[in-house]
Amino acid sequence: MELYTYYRSTSSYRVRIALALKGLDYHAQPVNLIAPGGGEHRQPAYLALNPQGRVPALRTDAGHLLTQSPAIIEFLEERYPQVPLLSRDLATRAQERAVAALIGCDIHPLHNVSVLNLLRQWGHDESQVQAWIGHWITQGLAAVEQLIGENGYCFGHEPGLADVYLIPQLYAAERFKVALDAYPRIRRVAALAQQHPAFVQAHPANQPDTPA
Repeated sequence: MELYTYYRSTSSYRVRIALALKGLDYHAQPVNLIAPGGGEHRQPAYLALNPQGRVPALRTDAGHLLTQSPAIIEFLEERYPQVPLLSRDLATRAQERAVAALIGCDIHPLHNVSVLNLLRQWGHDESQVQAWIGHWITQGLAAVEQLIGENGYCFGHEPGLADVYLIPQLYAAERFKVALDAYPRIRRVAALAQQHPAFVQAHPANQPDTPA
């Protein structure tokens, strides 16, 4: 498999974690989002792969080109079920999906670079942009804190779908200087992930395109 990725892309980070948790090999194809000329994701070669011009994209071993991290992760879960990301319990699976959707739909899109650039184009200064970021991340994580369990990872002693989404969001919170002091459950999950080989492997600091 080939993963078109960018080292600090939150969505790419999710897919890298899912691949690592499942023990799947892939070849990373870095796509530089800040390269001269507006980024490699806006060049014809990449747009021919993904017309939306975003990462990640995954070319499967069968040659299919998949886009959008939720769809890619669902594909991996169905194609390679031997290391499951979802609980066997139906209600718990729904809770795991809810946390993933809260992060993937309600937090992350609001601090995506395209949104932030538009705010700047509309005349908002950097203090206002940072306040925007802090508001949405803080509001979202406050809800996540109440939804996840009191022990282990988000929903048990093994990492799963909710953790795949949460850990990259915490990396973004750190980048944007959003404090996590008010979220002891989230900080517990973060501490566990720091010791887990799959999360270490997928971390932005350990990617082939990470700046030296």
